[in-house]
Amino acid sequence: HSKEALVHAIRETMEAQLPGAVVSFSQPIELRVAEMISGVRSDVAVHIYGDDISLLKRKADEVVRVLQRIPGAADVKAEQTLGLPVLRVKVDREAVARYGINVEDVLDVIETVGGKTAGVVLEGQKRFALQLRFSETVRRDLERIRDLRVAGPARLPGEARQLIPLSQLTQITLEDGPAQISRDKISRRINVESNVRGRDLASFVAEARRAVEDEVVVPAGWTVEWGGQFENLQAATSRLGLLVPLALLLIFVLLYSTFNSAGLAALIYLNVPLAITGGLVALAVRGYSFSISAGVGFIALFGVAVLNGVVLVSYIEQKRAEGLPAEAAAAEGARIRLRPVLMTAMVASLGFIPMALATSAGAEVQRPLATVVIGGLVTSTLLTLLVLPALYGRFARRRIDVGGPSASHS
Repeated sequence: HSKEALVHAIRETMEAQLPGAVVSFSQPIELRVAEMISGVRSDVAVHIYGDDISLLKRKADEVVRVLQRIPGAADVKAEQTLGLPVLRVKVDREAVARYGINVEDVLDVIETVGGKTAGVVLEGQKRFALQLRFSETVRRDLERIRDLRVAGPARLPGEARQLIPLSQLTQITLEDGPAQISRDKISRRINVESNVRGRDLASFVAEARRAVEDEVVVPAGWTVEWGGQFENLQAATSRLGLLVPLALLLIFVLLYSTFNSAGLAALIYLNVPLAITGGLVALAVRGYSFSISAGVGFIALFGVAVLNGVVLVSYIEQKRAEGLPAEAAAAEGARIRLRPVLMTAMVASLGFIPMALATSAGAEVQRPLATVVIGGLVTSTLLTLLVLPALYGRFARRRIDVGGPSASHS
């Protein structure tokens, strides 16, 4: 019935059938976008830059343990950089000298295990390297590799050259080596990825940052950076931080140009705070966190809320021009403009209800936006019909006190 339940069911099945496997959940487009933004496929990424591969892995494991304790963390994993089997061959120079063999001869045998270039094959304009290497049965058996023979010098002139096992000339061990070495910003790098479920991304990253800084100590000269979709969130948040004040300023300028009064513009502007309150309450009731789509919903909400104020105040000003007192004009405006204000709010609210209840593709973006608009319109409409007419009487009396009787007719 929900994405969370589906993820939980898949995780249980995977852990039962593939114990030890690290599983991460995403969606095709979301995954590709996240990968293009920061090179990782999860919501949050911790980039650790250093020069020691093994120490990078240990620090990444420490970050994993810290993130797993943060509420909302899911699918936490470190980049798999170690675990590739590596055959390490170390030449024993004393043994090589004792047998009178050149180190180059030993290295030739070792190189032939993987493939030694012996020449070039020409086919017209094409060139292919001609390689010599032992058969796969030899290359897959560590004991047979140790038993490979290196030709040494002949003891006497005319005798055959003695063949010495490779194990007597070298130390051969099978070790875990690096599966990959990632580099960025002129440094080696390892990533720790995590998805976020059940809370907003910004608060998760803030809490995780504090925890990592307190509990994980990196060597001097190393750096830790945060990325993933969090980078996109930061960019969108900074853009909204510019657009929302700009939208509010433009609304105020339009109100002032309409009524030619900063006081009336400020009076209508009182719709905005209560609209914000209603939007935030609606988000809390539905269990949504503030997101970029919710921020866009607030911008749309401001326009509708202010429009209702304009509808009411313009009619009150019309009645004042006809000679009605301020209180009577406000009461008459609230009564006559009840239907237009309610229709404006209801049309917008009813139009957003399908988005608020959507479950199809893109619903995670539509639902917060629609929730903000519907919740904010409820509270702003109550303000427009009840509080705004009452405040208008106080505002009119203040204009009379400041400007005298003539000010009330201007």
